[in-house]
Amino acid sequence: MASNANAGAGLNLGKFAQATELRQRIWFTLGALIIFRLLSFVPLPGIDPVALQQVVTTLQDNTGGGGILNVFNTFSGGSLERMSIIALGIMPYITASIVVQMAAALSPTLNAIKKEGESGRKKLNQYTRYGTVGLTVVQGYFLVIGLETMGAAQGVQVVVSDSMVLFRLGAVVSLVGGTMFLMWLGEQITSRGIGNGISLIIMAGIVAQMPTELIQLFASGQTGAIPTGYVVGFLLLFVGLIFGICFMERAQRRVLIQYPKRAQQRGGMTQEKSHLPLKINTAGVIPPIFASSLLLMPLTVAQFMSGGVTDTSGAGNELLLTVTNALGRGGSLYLLLYAGMIAFFCFFYTAVVFNPEETADNLKRYGGFVPGIRPGERTAEYLDYVLTRITVVGAIYLVTICLIPEFLSTQVGIQAFVLGGTSLLIVVNVTIDTVSQIQSHLLAHQYGDLIKKAKLKGGGKRR
Repeated sequence: MASNANAGAGLNLGKFAQATELRQRIWFTLGALIIFRLLSFVPLPGIDPVALQQVVTTLQDNTGGGGILNVFNTFSGGSLERMSIIALGIMPYITASIVVQMAAALSPTLNAIKKEGESGRKKLNQYTRYGTVGLTVVQGYFLVIGLETMGAAQGVQVVVSDSMVLFRLGAVVSLVGGTMFLMWLGEQITSRGIGNGISLIIMAGIVAQMPTELIQLFASGQTGAIPTGYVVGFLLLFVGLIFGICFMERAQRRVLIQYPKRAQQRGGMTQEKSHLPLKINTAGVIPPIFASSLLLMPLTVAQFMSGGVTDTSGAGNELLLTVTNALGRGGSLYLLLYAGMIAFFCFFYTAVVFNPEETADNLKRYGGFVPGIRPGERTAEYLDYVLTRITVVGAIYLVTICLIPEFLSTQVGIQAFVLGGTSLLIVVNVTIDTVSQIQSHLLAHQYGDLIKKAKLKGGGKRR
């Protein structure tokens, strides 16, 4: 197992002044992220901000910071608690894209479309957009209904509109428009900016919430609500997790690939060697996101149905209370299911994004082979064997990173989702990817200068 920890090796910062295109891309990306942050403060029409803050505060006190609402609020940069037009963030698009990718791997029809090249990719992107609109409509409607229910349960008039029908229609249309605009903005960042636009938008939302949670953590330490030693230990663990994630995300298993010997112009034979890099964490941040969303969804539905209160009167409320206690964040059942689902999605998504049979066929087509392994079916079996082994390591790594903050939150009482494993995985992954793209642009610029100089020197000699 090798680790490419030197992601910034060869990064010449002095070339920034000369790389005009790169600077324009960086400025475009920063401008787009500023627009995203400004939109997070634009509220939905017909909402009373003061009453909304009262409802959100009461809900957070009753749930202890749990629930899928806190996850969405983190990924949207606090837009959900302010009920802005981008309250749902980019999560519907991510869910739709993952579902389409999984469907393309399982459905022969969609798999055939995927293999059509650029035209197939455009068709799948169009299906993803349709799915995004449908998910946003459904989630937006239930979000508005849940807001009304919780406001009524607490005796607070959150909606100031005279017509509830017009308010619901306007709110859902605004939420759909906000999510689709973020999707378009992310695509513009990817094509005209630097880095992956969708990932950068999510990272911007998480980073925007970090100062608030750090201030709350320090305030809890000063007031004595949390012992000072626990706060210091948590911050040290936070830094240690960042270094650990940086190492593991760059770690890979390199499979040696050899090609047939070829004759040289001056005589003799040469044999080319290469490596097939297999990442330890091929699935990325998908397993924790899916696992947390699926586990917290029943808890959130129970909270909405009970109006966000903990009244235990009646058989229905007793059932809701049982579900809430069993699946509450930090509980033993929650941690067990969370670890199991992370491991499951780690293997499942790795199987979706990497096909050993297709890779073996491509190697055989170009004459490549693994030393000691016959090309074709045997190579596919060997790659599947190696991939399974390193995926076990990747699953253990993801489970450890995600469960340590959850366990500490339960034992110490630190409710900080932004400082948790899922958020750190996203921030570190996106940062590494963005730095790598900046490095690639700088290297391309340096090579372009060398080619121009070589042409000038060659032209002078020809004269």
